[in-house]
Amino acid sequence: MKSWLIALLALCLPALAQAQARIVSIGGDVTEILYALGAQQDVVARDSTSLRPQAVLSLPDVGYMRQLNPEGILALKPTLVIASELSKPSLALQQVEAAGVKVVTITGTATLDAIHQKIDAIAAATGRESQAAALKATLSTQLNALNTSPLPVKVLFIMNHSGMKALAAGSGTGADGAIRAAGLVNAMGNAPRYQAMTQEGMVASAPQLLVMGRAGIDALGGEANVWKLPGLALTPAGQGKKLLVVDEMSLLSFGLDTPATLVKLRQAAEALTP
Repeated sequence: MKSWLIALLALCLPALAQAQARIVSIGGDVTEILYALGAQQDVVARDSTSLRPQAVLSLPDVGYMRQLNPEGILALKPTLVIASELSKPSLALQQVEAAGVKVVTITGTATLDAIHQKIDAIAAATGRESQAAALKATLSTQLNALNTSPLPVKVLFIMNHSGMKALAAGSGTGADGAIRAAGLVNAMGNAPRYQAMTQEGMVASAPQLLVMGRAGIDALGGEANVWKLPGLALTPAGQGKKLLVVDEMSLLSFGLDTPATLVKLRQAAEALTP
């Protein structure tokens, strides 16, 4: 009888351990993948960049990924923190780890291969490898729909969040990675990071297609004001009013929705070619 009970407990313990996990998710891409893997019942909090799926908005918000408070995280009694490496360097996460909470860092590389790496790492951290296999199969189907062959169309991504000036995405940004992943040319690829827009720089970059998030357009007061940004009216994109509105997170995060957004980007660029 005792041996039967021991065997039964051995079978149940892994499931019990998983059910008792308390995960704090840092990064919108991380949170989406956790939910897609079926780990939502273990997620007890998220950061302010985690906005999807809709259900995640009911969870406690521990703040912006680069301005975390260790006390706020530890108060939730997490057993695991899964964080995008874009949140680092983070003294807060170091303090959380020093308090005995396991912290798993997920790649923040802006490449299509990174999406598979994120799924694998999060699945390994949560014991959901079988679910990961199905999710990656779906992702591969989406990626197969993306034409990545080089196409010499110059694309400019402009970020414009409320309270900040419009910035053009240069090299080393998520936007740069997205544009290149679609086989296109970043019009500001010769400049590093995000740059304040100037008329001279804009004219010299000569973008053929402008890409912005809906929130950025709204922050400017509407599409009509987009074309009033410095120098933009003097570019091919400005003269032809060539604007693609995208979900900013889907474009920049290299998460589950990125492949479909890149397909739209590629199709918009292809429409400009003879």
